[in-house]
Amino acid sequence: MTFSLAGLLGNSAPGQATGLDRSTVNLTALANLNALSPQNVPQIAPAAATVAAVEPVAASEEEEFDTLAQAVAAQDSAAADEALQCLAGAIYFESKGEPLTGQLAVAEVIINRAKSGRFPTNVCGVVKQRGQFSFVRGGQIPNINAGAAYRTAIAVAKVALASAWNSPADKALYFNTPDRRPSVRAIKVASIGNHVFYR
Repeated sequence: MTFSLAGLLGNSAPGQATGLDRSTVNLTALANLNALSPQNVPQIAPAAATVAAVEPVAASEEEEFDTLAQAVAAQDSAAADEALQCLAGAIYFESKGEPLTGQLAVAEVIINRAKSGRFPTNVCGVVKQRGQFSFVRGGQIPNINAGAAYRTAIAVAKVALASAWNSPADKALYFNTPDRRPSVRAIKVASIGNHVFYR
C-alpha cells in the first residue's frame, strides 16, 4: 500500500511542505525497507529483542523525486521491523505536527546518535535511552493508534533509514525548542519548524 500525497499532506503543495531542493532517492534502499513483511500495525508493542546497529544500505538504482513529500508518499505503511517502529514512534511523539523536513531531521538525530559512538549503537537503544526522550516511559514507547500522522512517521522513518533524502540537519545529534539549548556544548546546524538542531 502506498500513501497518496494528498492523504499525507492535506491540500499542501509538495514544494510548500518541504522547503528542500531536488534530491536523489535510492529506490533499491527503499525497496529493501518496503520488503519487510507487510502487516497492519495498530500499535507499537514493547520489544524485547536487541536491534542490530544502523548500517548503510548499498545503492544500485536511483530515481529522482522533486520533493521530500514525493519520497515520503512513495513509501508503504508496513512497520514490521523493530528499528523502524522505534524510529517512527520517536518521529510521531517528537514531531508529528512539524513539516516533513522537521520530522526527517528528528529521525536524522536518532540515526546520527546510533552511528556516533557516544550513544547506544542502535535506533531503539537511542530512542529508549534513559533521560533522552520525555515520551518514553519505563524504557518503553507508549502505544500509538494507527492514523495518518503515524503512517507519515513510518514513511519518514523509511526515507531516513535508507538515507534517501538530504536533511538540512544531517549532522545533528541534538534538538530542542528555540527557548532551550542542549546542556552540552553544541553548534546550531538548522532551525526547522518548532525545533533547533545542533551537532
